[in-house]
Amino acid sequence: MPSQALRGGESSERRPGRASKAVLLVRDLDAALRRVADPVRAVNEKAYLKSPIEHYGVTVPATRSAVKHVLGVYRPLSHRQLVDVVQRLWSSPIHEQRMAAVMLLEQRSDEMEPADLPMIERMIRGSFTWAYVDDLAASVAGPLVERRPELAGELDQWAEDDCFWIRRSAMLALLGGLRRGKGDWKRFVRYADGMLDEKEFFIRKAIGWVLRETSKKRPDLVRRYVASRLDRLAGLTFRAAVKRLPAADREELETAYGSRP
Repeated sequence: MPSQALRGGESSERRPGRASKAVLLVRDLDAALRRVADPVRAVNEKAYLKSPIEHYGVTVPATRSAVKHVLGVYRPLSHRQLVDVVQRLWSSPIHEQRMAAVMLLEQRSDEMEPADLPMIERMIRGSFTWAYVDDLAASVAGPLVERRPELAGELDQWAEDDCFWIRRSAMLALLGGLRRGKGDWKRFVRYADGMLDEKEFFIRKAIGWVLRETSKKRPDLVRRYVASRLDRLAGLTFRAAVKRLPAADREELETAYGSRP
């Protein structure tokens, strides 16, 4: 049964038996992250991500390793406890703890349920960087919607949201299936067409990214899409979209793109 915290109900703080495990896990995870902290990397990473919060300077692989280790130590971790831990980590003003929250959801993505989608959306909406958003969208929300197609309507709403991170996430949630040569191409086309004229860098980049990954398995779909929208594709989007197409197709499209009025 999903945690009531997901539904905006009773906080797990009122259940000391359950909360204690979450508290201990967060404590041990933070200690593990601090042990591999790099102050120089912290300064550089904070500047690169334009991050307003504190950084320990832990690499992504090291953070992932710490998450995996602590999960093993505290196994079994119920869905309710997982949500408790994620919410504690996500409320932290420390980048690596927030990243660990995303990684926990990613590692347990096969256990996510429809009632978890609002929590995932809140996390995306409360992010300020692709470093959280992209994994939440592609590796957590995406697999959930694939397993539960009735949630696709939620993505339709995301695609029209005022927040560009949410709009970006609507497309990236479709990335996994399209990357495997399956997925909902028609839905992606609908989303992308609705955003092609946007100036936002992260929207343009997301469209190109999904097109590039789709082209690895279904190049004809991407070639036809690009060829029919040359007058609307931003340079950033176009370059990513054609990057993995067969050489002949790529060169033909580049010539056509370059000769536009």
